[in-house]
Amino acid sequence: MTDTTRGPAPDPAHHLAYRACRENITRLVTSDLSVAELPVPACPGWNVGDLVSHLVLVCRMAVDEYPGELSDPPPPPQGIPVHELVVTWAELEEHLPGVLARADWLRRRILPLDVLSHELDLRAALGLPPPDGSPALADALDLAVGGFALSLHERGLPTLRVRTPDREWTAGEGEPAATLCGGSLDVFRSLTGRRTVRQIAELSWSTSPASWLPAFTWGPFTPPTRAVEEAGPAPMEPDRHSGA
Repeated sequence: MTDTTRGPAPDPAHHLAYRACRENITRLVTSDLSVAELPVPACPGWNVGDLVSHLVLVCRMAVDEYPGELSDPPPPPQGIPVHELVVTWAELEEHLPGVLARADWLRRRILPLDVLSHELDLRAALGLPPPDGSPALADALDLAVGGFALSLHERGLPTLRVRTPDREWTAGEGEPAATLCGGSLDVFRSLTGRRTVRQIAELSWSTSPASWLPAFTWGPFTPPTRAVEEAGPAPMEPDRHSGA
């Protein structure tokens, strides 16, 4: 995968991006503790308390330098009050700067992807808009496009150019056969199992998206069968030169 970023490079302080999401989530779930029982449509079977418990568990695994994949944690513990979970989470997060300094490229980016994904899940569940300019988005998008590129390769699908208003990637090797354009959050949510196949197809494509749609199922992500959130404003139009 090639990233032909036109804007500034992603912030190397991964823990600061993570912290911003943690603080946002903490504020949202502690301003009204009754939200703990609300379902989270993007995470079937979970309520808000389960979502926070998951995030604390993944943070603990990172801090403990758990050797397995952070993207495949066990089910979150249940029954712990949200106000206790957020205190534990803040204490764990104090250890992340040193941990992430030793971590590899993949682990440094899994944490921003996971926490941003779930902040967006939470906001959708509460009927709130996404954050304005999350510092976690750049790294999360890099990892999501990279996983998608591997999915294309595993399926033998043609290379795809992925373009957002300020960044561009070549997902695959060689000349792209087509271009997908959309807002940064719309592309991110499409790549991380939060948009239906129909919503993905309604993004701006330079040609029919049918060939590439199977690749949006990768790693832990599968497009939902029913919409769990609304898409953003109409995306920009892609280049249509030579079909790409």
